[in-house]
Amino acid sequence: MQKNNDKIIQQRAWYFYDWAISAFTTTVTTVFLGPYLTQIAHNAAINSYIDVFGFDIFADSFFAYCISLSVILQVFLLPFLGALADYTNQKKNFLMIFAYIGAISTIFMYFLEGTNYLLGGILLLISNIACGSSMVFYNAYLNDISEPNERDRVSSNGYALGYVGGGLLLAINLVLVLKAESFGLSTSEAVRISLASAGLWWATFSIIPMLKLKQASITKKIPQNTNLFTFGFKQIFSTIKDSFNYPKTLLFVIAYMFFNDGIQSVIVVSSQFGQEELSLDISTLTIVILMVQFVAFLGAKFFNYLSQRYSTKISLIISLIIWVLIIFYAYLFLNSTTGFYALGIAIGLVLGGSQALSRSIYSLMIPKGKESEYFSLYEISERGTSWIGPLVFGLSLQFTSSYRFAILSLALFFIIGLILLFKVDVKQAALEAGNII
Repeated sequence: MQKNNDKIIQQRAWYFYDWAISAFTTTVTTVFLGPYLTQIAHNAAINSYIDVFGFDIFADSFFAYCISLSVILQVFLLPFLGALADYTNQKKNFLMIFAYIGAISTIFMYFLEGTNYLLGGILLLISNIACGSSMVFYNAYLNDISEPNERDRVSSNGYALGYVGGGLLLAINLVLVLKAESFGLSTSEAVRISLASAGLWWATFSIIPMLKLKQASITKKIPQNTNLFTFGFKQIFSTIKDSFNYPKTLLFVIAYMFFNDGIQSVIVVSSQFGQEELSLDISTLTIVILMVQFVAFLGAKFFNYLSQRYSTKISLIISLIIWVLIIFYAYLFLNSTTGFYALGIAIGLVLGGSQALSRSIYSLMIPKGKESEYFSLYEISERGTSWIGPLVFGLSLQFTSSYRFAILSLALFFIIGLILLFKVDVKQAALEAGNII
């Protein structure tokens, strides 16, 4: 009885890290920092270009480039951190170290003003790398605090609490920005407070898992005389090599790399597109992103219904076709605030569904007994290419000076992902992996 109660306490503490960190992804990377950092870059620009350590960078591309670089650096870090998670008993310590590095760097975003775009870029790099790194250790805790038959519930509860936490702080910050004058603040000051609040929220609620999660025991040992850093990369390469024995599973991973890159890119650049192309104010952008948070919950439920009625693959294909239509709508027809609201509803509808269906369809194709290493490959593939979309967007913007051409370039990721997904035989892949569906 005591053991069961202890497990429940740890699960609830684990949920709260999602509550804590989701404030960063919604308030900082999704809503406020993109438009605000772009404006700071504009303030410093000469003929629309800024100097970044000797390189002339188009001011509007600066935020997208910073996101790309932060993700590229994570690709090199994650295999090493994955080895730390699996082969040491320091999961909790590393989780908290990266949590507070990220939280503190986010709090320092309060000092972003004027023309200090380089400070903004550096803080974005540090905080986003810390966010991704902490999630490696957070995810690694799932197997320690739950049995296989309850993992779906525990994982879902974490995501659910994260949506609520991120949405709640975003709603508070929306009021602050909309009512800035009544609080005696300028819009810029309200945005800076909102950015810092995400770091404070992250740091405050990370105290709960820090106090309640137990230090995990070591279940695996690395070979003697083996460097942990190189071993982490060897593990990933070993899994990649093994995946060639399951070509249909590997084909899905490649398809996922493309369309997930498109999804992540649209999320990251949507606020910047709304501000710079449509001249929308930050309050409108915040309302739309907040709306997306709640529509995404309904979208996940709707696409779960579709998957039950038809199939997971068909439902995922439908969601990706809608993503392509969203891109073409933004390129051809989006020219008003009302249209941006409609775009937000459409994104929310497919956002929750496409991500949830991707994970569930992949789980059917994982070889039995290799769940952990293949989900590690899934995580690496998610991070491994999600810098390409923002980079393509930034380069398109730099060479064409057109936000519409830049957003259109992202359609390529969804189209390639769709073509590859059509070629995936889910049932055959499941049989090859030893699963029956």
